[in-house]
Amino acid sequence: MESHTPAFKFRLGLFIITGIALFVLGIFIIGKQKNLFDPVFKLKADFRNVSGLQVGNMVRFSGINIGTVDNIVIINDSTVKVEMLIKKEVQKFIKTDTQAGIGSEGIIGDKVVVLSQGDSSTVVVKDGQLIASSEPVETDAIMKSLQITADNAAMATDGINDILIKINKGEGTLGRLIQDKGMAENIDQTILNLKKSTKGLDENMEAAKHNFLLKGYFNKKEKAAAKAKKDAEEKAAKAKKAADKAAEKAKKEAEEKN
Repeated sequence: MESHTPAFKFRLGLFIITGIALFVLGIFIIGKQKNLFDPVFKLKADFRNVSGLQVGNMVRFSGINIGTVDNIVIINDSTVKVEMLIKKEVQKFIKTDTQAGIGSEGIIGDKVVVLSQGDSSTVVVKDGQLIASSEPVETDAIMKSLQITADNAAMATDGINDILIKINKGEGTLGRLIQDKGMAENIDQTILNLKKSTKGLDENMEAAKHNFLLKGYFNKKEKAAAKAKKDAEEKAAKAKKAADKAAEKAKKEAEEKN
């Protein structure tokens, strides 16, 4: 019979111990992911399309992993029931008006069930309760929408390029305005003339105020404005005086009652 050396036996024992340790560690990690060691309760939600959701995928609430998908069952041609195992410790935060939706980890990551936050005034869900759901948006639909948007952007870019080419060639009103120096100078001169006209109008108005024939008109306007201001101040003073008198009277009546 062939005998083994002590070194061989030591290596064999070390290999077996390492294998058992890795097995126990794997069981612990898988059990933790599947919530095998934590108290759990069950929730259910019906979908028309689970969009690739699989048993074992995560369930999230407020961005935190709180459970896993336990079972997916096809009820009929339009209903798929998803059963979830949720940590018991978070049950108090999940309300009856909570909705279950299906999202993904990144653009091409695994699917996850996302539970929305319910109204704090509603009651807490019960074990095994069926909650409302919102249908997921398919990746194909998103990509189709993005393709349409990209096509529209390309068409708009082509149109802008055509406009810029025409402008550079001096075609159209804007093109002539940019390329034709004479037209640009005429516009500058027109603006300058408008500025001069405005300045002249201001000077004429100032001169009209000092004109002998119109001076009386402007003086009457100023006197009327001053009188209106004085009347307003007098009315405000009378109103304040009346208010003070009423307050004093009310204070005296209150003291007499006491």
